[in-house]
Amino acid sequence: MMELRVENIGSLAAVTPETWNRVVGDRYPFLRHEFLFALETCGCATTETGWEPDHLIVYRDDQPVTVLPRYAKYHSRGEYVFDWSWADAWERAGGDYYPKSLSSIPFTPAAGPRLAVVDSVDRREAIAVLSPVLRDSGLQSWHLLFAEAGEVADWKAAFGAPLMERQAVQFAWRDEGYVDFEGFLARMSSRKRKEIRRERRKLAEQGFVFERLSGEAIDDEALAQFYRCYCMTYLERGQRPYLNLEFFTRLRDTLADAMLLVRASIEGRAVAAALCFEGRETLYGRYWGSEVAADFLHFETCYYQGIEHCLARGLAYFDPGTQGEHKLTRGFAPVISRSLHYLEHAGFRDAVGDFCREERAYVQAYFAQCRSRLPFKDVTPQPGDPR
Repeated sequence: MMELRVENIGSLAAVTPETWNRVVGDRYPFLRHEFLFALETCGCATTETGWEPDHLIVYRDDQPVTVLPRYAKYHSRGEYVFDWSWADAWERAGGDYYPKSLSSIPFTPAAGPRLAVVDSVDRREAIAVLSPVLRDSGLQSWHLLFAEAGEVADWKAAFGAPLMERQAVQFAWRDEGYVDFEGFLARMSSRKRKEIRRERRKLAEQGFVFERLSGEAIDDEALAQFYRCYCMTYLERGQRPYLNLEFFTRLRDTLADAMLLVRASIEGRAVAAALCFEGRETLYGRYWGSEVAADFLHFETCYYQGIEHCLARGLAYFDPGTQGEHKLTRGFAPVISRSLHYLEHAGFRDAVGDFCREERAYVQAYFAQCRSRLPFKDVTPQPGDPR
């Protein structure tokens, strides 16, 4: 059997969707060729925006067996694992922090596989052959963001150099055999159950109607209305949106079966929307916005409609997006997100390693605190990510 060999393909334009997706499969939509290539071709993740594509493929017998997305990154925006203080410290010491080498999904803080490997190849074997390429890239650091727990363990075991782990708390819903939304509410304390029913009732009394659109039902009008709402979320913070309408339109044309658009209307006019993506087991809430202000509208559009969709489709998990302790009382449990960081300079690595250890202690304490605030009648303590 031939040995594994690594090829740097740069942009995804260098390979066909079939070649890349043969390794990736359909479990995690953001690693698919269609999603990553849309970011490149629509000008969202390019050298001009500070995301220079630098992807890697591992071959055996001239067949692709492993893929790893990678970028040469010229800033830290759009990552959601914040290393601004590291960059500042290194540059004050006279070093160049940027560009850095980054394996992540641009603008997508959703945990999932970062290294895709076919069944016939051991993941640690693939990591061992990739590691020298990642360490010897000519850049002073490499970062792997929002990887799954099992993949993190394999990277630590097979990388061949010290890797520092950072942790953070996110919130996710898991189906515990609820059957339907009322079954989900039945597991909650009486007070929390009544609060959610009241939130949903208030919206209905105001005349809000909700639709869940997918595939061909996401037409140009629905997509344009969603994009207006998406832009509002950024404009309210005084920022420009990372993604353009061309990107979403391309995804609708190439990855529509993985898209779910939740649309809220009142008096026949669409006024709010949330766009989610569906994997084999998980629904991922990604983008939201509203053209009106209404109590509980965000919760219904982004959370309750997604839970109902999961229960209808038999999806085990719902990752609604980053941040937000308000998710706790609505049945989203804390989970640990993980990232790995390699720094070439030993002294800098030691200092950052001390920071990461202290940060993890805080994160674990916060995780336990969040577990204690869940609304369910019986919550069994868990030490980490339930997935």
